[in-house]
This record gives sequence, structure tokens and C-alpha cells, in this order.
Amino acid sequence: MKLVTYKAGKELHPYRIGSSVEGRVVDLQEAYRHFLLSEGEVDLAMSVASLLPADPHVFYQMGPQALKRACRAEAFARSEGLNTVQYRAEEVKLGPPVPKPGKIICVGLNYKDHIEEMGREMPEYPVLFGKFANAVCAHDQGVYHSKLTEKLDYEGELAVVIGRRAQEVPEKEAMQYIAGYTIANDVTARDLQRRTPQFLQGKTLDRSAPMGPYLVTADEIEDVSNLSIRTFVNGEKRQDSNTGQLIFSVPYLVSFISEIMTLEPGDVIMTGTPNGVGFAMNPPQFLKDGDVVEIEIEDLGQLRNHIIPKASRF
Repeated sequence: MKLVTYKAGKELHPYRIGSSVEGRVVDLQEAYRHFLLSEGEVDLAMSVASLLPADPHVFYQMGPQALKRACRAEAFARSEGLNTVQYRAEEVKLGPPVPKPGKIICVGLNYKDHIEEMGREMPEYPVLFGKFANAVCAHDQGVYHSKLTEKLDYEGELAVVIGRRAQEVPEKEAMQYIAGYTIANDVTARDLQRRTPQFLQGKTLDRSAPMGPYLVTADEIEDVSNLSIRTFVNGEKRQDSNTGQLIFSVPYLVSFISEIMTLEPGDVIMTGTPNGVGFAMNPPQFLKDGDVVEIEIEDLGQLRNHIIPKASRF
């Protein structure tokens, strides 16, 4: 299943949880309500908001139970052709798969080929840092080029979304705690990143963590350790690698991080970027206003964003 968040038409309501089905978006809460009515469960249909929340944050907090109901709702919409709960792609505005993650934990120096191009040593432990919810934006949404930086860079990444509360999870059980996967761009201001020993400043500018276009549930991905990943800037291929290059695997990262901090449903782990970043090119190639960055990960689709100037608040 491909989970999305969306707003329909010109409505200003918060993003709702849906699924992407053959170029259309299914409203999962409404589809589940129709399913319950078809089963004669009128009372349950009247309580559908508590059974399958439309709010993405609440939906993820419910964990596997909500995902199971979402699968049932999508299957019912497919079989019954429920046009009243489906929208054409052009009728909706997609949001980030997780609009307001509680935590965004990023992993640096996690691809063998990226370590080689950066001239760094192989890490003994995962290099962790954070982004915050202010950085999140959606597929086809503009990524800000802050006036604070002259060295804005891209980092195409596989992102993991947690589906169950995870605390001190054994590595062999870690995959059970994953809701699914999406594409992310760890947009980085290299000059801000390197002006102090701690590089948070260069990592969490507004709109510096685009994600999308959807979250592919974990059951749809056969082998997360063997997915091609590519990044293009204005159509030019810059990154071309495979998640098989990861030093610390997805299950290892979930286990390792869950020992340091409790992971909650909806938390995001950005697993690192492969070689080909603009900073490492000779000469370095940084993003400028008007550039288009496209990141493709096998079985997860394509994330596309334009670089736009950040307007002054005055």
C-alpha cells in the first residue's frame, strides 16, 4: 500500500491520510466507513473516526491496527469502485507522508562509496544527528534557498518510518517495528554545517527535509537492503548507488537507535546518502534558485522538488 497525506481541491483543512491507487487518491477513513456499512456495522461506522483516524499523526500513533484497517479500506474501495471516496491526482495536493514527525534522526557517513568520496574513515558506530519538523516539506513543494547559505547541497536518502513504539529492540526483531519507507532529501547548507564542530545548523533550515511522494508499507518491499537509489539535478545524474552500500543496515539502525532513545510511531530515520553529492564534485556544484532535484529509489517512486528563494518575513 502507498500511503499519502492530501488536501482536496482548495480546501484548507489539515492533511488527511489516504492511499495512492493507480493515479487516484483514496480517502481511507471514508472508504472504511463504507466498508463497515456494507457489513451492517452501522454503530461502528458512526465511530469510524476513532477506528481509522483521518489525521496522519493520530493514524500512525495507532500503529499496526490502523494499517490493517487501511488495507481493508483500500481493498474495499478497489473492489467496489467507490468514486465518492476517490480523487483524481490533479484534484489533490499531496503533503509529506508524515507531516509532523516527532523525531527525525539522520545518519551520516553510512554509505561506503560516500565515505570514500569524502575522504573519511569508516565509522565504528552510526553517526547520528537530527532535523526537526520545520524542515519537512512535500513532493513538488519548493525547497527554500536561505540567504544564509551559498553552498546548498542535496543528499538523496532512503527514509524509514517507525510503525510501533520501539525501545531496546533486538536487531532480529527490528523490521517488525517499521511502518514503511519513503524517499527523502537531506538538503544541507555545507557552509553552515562546517562553521562549527556540530553541524546541526546546516541541516535543519526550513524546508530542508522534503519527503515523499508516498510511504510504501513495509510488506511491499521484499529486500530493503537491495534498492537502487539515484539523484538528478536538472536532469543530470549525480548519485547512482544501491542500499546494499549501507554500512549500518536498516534493522541495525532501528535497534541501535532504540537503545539510545524510544522510537515512537511516525518517527523518521533518514539512513544516509551515497556518493555523488555536489560538495564532493571537482569543482563543487551547489544548488541554485530554479534547480530541480529528483530522487528515485527502486519501488518507492520519485521525489521531485524545485529550489526557490526564501522570501523575507518583512
